[in-house]
Amino acid sequence: MLKIIKGAQVYSPEKIGNMDILLIGDKIGRIAENIEVPSKNFMEVEVIDAKGKIMTPGFIDGHVHIAGGGGEGGPATRTPEAMLTGITRFGETTVVGCLGTDGTTRNMAGLLAKARALEKEGITTYIYTGSYQIPTRVITDSPRNDIMLIDKVIGIGEIAISDHRSSQPVVRDLLRLASEARVGGLLSGKAGVLHLHVGDGKEKLDYLFEIIDGGEIPPSQMVPTHINRNRDLFLQAIEYAKRGGTVDITSSIFPGREGGPEIKGSSALKAMLGEGVPETNITMSSDGFGSSPVFDKYGALIKVGIGSVSSNHKEFCDSVLKEKIPISTALKPLTSNVADILKLSSKGRIKEGLDADLLLLNADDLSIDTVIAKGKVMVSHGKPIVFGTFEDEKE
Repeated sequence: MLKIIKGAQVYSPEKIGNMDILLIGDKIGRIAENIEVPSKNFMEVEVIDAKGKIMTPGFIDGHVHIAGGGGEGGPATRTPEAMLTGITRFGETTVVGCLGTDGTTRNMAGLLAKARALEKEGITTYIYTGSYQIPTRVITDSPRNDIMLIDKVIGIGEIAISDHRSSQPVVRDLLRLASEARVGGLLSGKAGVLHLHVGDGKEKLDYLFEIIDGGEIPPSQMVPTHINRNRDLFLQAIEYAKRGGTVDITSSIFPGREGGPEIKGSSALKAMLGEGVPETNITMSSDGFGSSPVFDKYGALIKVGIGSVSSNHKEFCDSVLKEKIPISTALKPLTSNVADILKLSSKGRIKEGLDADLLLLNADDLSIDTVIAKGKVMVSHGKPIVFGTFEDEKE
C-alpha cells in the first residue's frame, strides 16, 4: 500500500516547508508541495492528514541496552530487556544496542539475538561488539572480525574508561581497540567507531587526547559518551569536539541522578553550541534500559535506577521550548549527526530514496502524534498500535 502524508511542516532536519510525502513500501518515494491522491479504482492509498503537524526524521538512539544491563547491586538489579513499544512510543525508529558493566551474564550472542528480534518487530537495529571490559567481549575471534563479518555490528563499545567499574585500561589498550575498529570499518565499509563510556574518574578524556596527539588515529574514530556527567569532563569534551571529535551527550543524565553536578542534555547542547562546537560534532543518546547506579565516595552502591529512551524526546523538547534552540539544530544530534558518524546512509534525513522513518509532532508542544518506522505506522495519536511479541496490547 502507498501512503501519502499531507501538509506537514517538514524538517529534514533542515526546514523545507509544508510538503506532502509519498511513501512507497519502506522508502520515501517523493516529496512535493502537493501530491495528488490517486483514484481508489487505480490503487489503494492511505492518506494521513498532517496539517498543523511538524514532520521530522525518526530518532536514532546510538546507545541503548536493548538486552538489559545493570547488575551493580547483584543479580536482582539486572535491568530487563527492552520491549518494542518502550522504544517506538518515544520516537525511536533506529537503535544501537550495547552491553555495559556485565559482559558475563549479558553476552554478545544474546545482544545480537535481541537486535534481530526488535528488527523483526518493526524497527532498525545495530549493535556494538564488546562491553566495559578489556579484553573485549566478541562473537567471532576479534572485534575487527565482528565488524567485518556480522551485518549488525558497526563498531566497538561501550568500553569503559575513567571509571572504577572499568578494566583500568591504559593508552596502549585503547589505541589497539581504536585501530581494530578503524581497520574493521575500512574493510567493511562501516563506521568502525570506538564507543567509550566515560566515568567520573580523574583521567576523563586524557587518554583520547594522548592518542589523537600521536597523529595516527583521527578523533572522529573515538566517540566518548556520558560527557555531561560532571563539569570538568564536559569542558574537556568541548575541547575534544573542537578538535574534530564527536561527543555524545547522555539525555538521561540530569542534576542529582548520580549524586554529582551533572548537566542535563538540553543545557549541555546549548552550552556546547555557545562555546563554538560545530553542531555536526554533537550526538545525543539515552542510555535506555541501562542502570543508573549511585555510589558513595567510597565506591559503595547507594541505589540503582533504570534509564528510559523517553529522555531523548524530553531533552529535544526542552532544547526547543526552554533553551530556544532552533528545531533544525536541536534535531541533528538525534538524527543526521548520528547517521553520519555511524555511516547509516539511509537514515537520519527526510529525502527521496531514504528509509521512511518519520515522526509527526504536535506543533504546540512537540509531543509525539505519529511514529512511522520503515514505512509502517507504529504509533498513532500518541498511542502504540504495533506491539512486540510478548507485549500485552491492553496494558
